[in-house]
Amino acid sequence: MAKTTSKKSAKVANKAAAKRVAAMPTKQRKTAPNTTATKGITAMPNQNQVKYMPAGTGPMYRGPGDRVTFLVTGAESGGACFIIEGMAPPGGGPPPHIHHFEDESFYILEGTATFHAGGQTIHAKPGDFIHIPRGTVHSLRNDGEVPARALIVISPAGPAGMQRFFEESFYPATDRSASPPLITEELVRRMTAAAARNGMEFVKPV
Repeated sequence: MAKTTSKKSAKVANKAAAKRVAAMPTKQRKTAPNTTATKGITAMPNQNQVKYMPAGTGPMYRGPGDRVTFLVTGAESGGACFIIEGMAPPGGGPPPHIHHFEDESFYILEGTATFHAGGQTIHAKPGDFIHIPRGTVHSLRNDGEVPARALIVISPAGPAGMQRFFEESFYPATDRSASPPLITEELVRRMTAAAARNGMEFVKPV
């Protein structure tokens, strides 16, 4: 008897819900949320896709002082952020520069690096975190004997910015053990032009 009553109650509730939807103006009915329930989890169909990237994969670019692997692009995050893994070999790292469009944050995964940012000198080691607001002159150098790796979050990620800078000035690579490209006049011109187009400015040390 209890099961029969329960089924009847469910049918009544469903009919009532159908009447409420039918009574909605057409425009409102079209924009009513459409959800899908799976094992108790309700998911909106228009949510961004989950991304899984196995270790050692992802688009990779090499510059004269570092190597970057794209993890999440600006398009994939809806412009919220651009996330990369950065690697600087011993002696490597970018010279003093400014980002005019984005903030940049580093979480050190492996090795050590010396940061100069906002008048501070920071000797970073695994587990350390550094946040550098846009407009701040900064540089980093791997003064250790092993490669330094960091998770780097750049935000926001607009149509111009660091992602475009890497794509336009660095060299696409597939071999993670390859040596960095030689610093040539052509490479310097490419990097300087790409920086100007993407809100980045190289600063001569004082």
